[in-house]
Amino acid sequence: MNQSFLSILVLAAIAIFLILRLRSVLGTREGFEKPRVDPQSMNEPNAMRRDFEVIEGGVDHDIVDNVEPGTRAADNLAAIKRVEPSFSVAEFLSGARGAYEMILMAFEHDDLDSIKPFLSDDVYEAFSGVVADRQAKGLKIESQFIGVREIAIVDADLDKATDEAEVTLRFVGETTSVIRNAEGEIISGDPNATKRQKDIWTFARHLGSDDPNWQLVATGE
Repeated sequence: MNQSFLSILVLAAIAIFLILRLRSVLGTREGFEKPRVDPQSMNEPNAMRRDFEVIEGGVDHDIVDNVEPGTRAADNLAAIKRVEPSFSVAEFLSGARGAYEMILMAFEHDDLDSIKPFLSDDVYEAFSGVVADRQAKGLKIESQFIGVREIAIVDADLDKATDEAEVTLRFVGETTSVIRNAEGEIISGDPNATKRQKDIWTFARHLGSDDPNWQLVATGE
């Protein structure tokens, strides 16, 4: 009996210890309990503003996934977005990729009329001069676009006085190309050889305008 009574006392002591321990844990606000929110606090004028500022001040992956954070390009892309919130860096790059192929092939095939709306007056005149010189010499380019191997943002700018934005891109494209003379003979190039071409192009647009198209305003290598 003494041994049985002692066992009961031990079990009772353990039970009391567990109850006290459980109460101490449940009585705290640690762990995964959600913080209590006072509904009236949401009516405070600064409550929603603080939440918005946290989101607005967060990392914009649309920018930092395409340019180095803290650079001039990143800061100006953010400024462009503030003026025109619908602007997307990813969508811009996708459109620029297509524009590069379209403009490059139209230039080499002497078809500038089809791309005139996408060129500034200065670029159009420069391209026209090259095409006119080729035609005067009886030269013809036969080329095929293979693809864009690389596209990257080099710089971005925003004129706050006019809301004109500029984005400079580096392209590395691959084409096949040959130049034929008036007799149709190949004088340069190889139709079976892939040529890698590097270009630095700058596109510009007035933000907020009805025309969604960006124009090519400068070219280089």
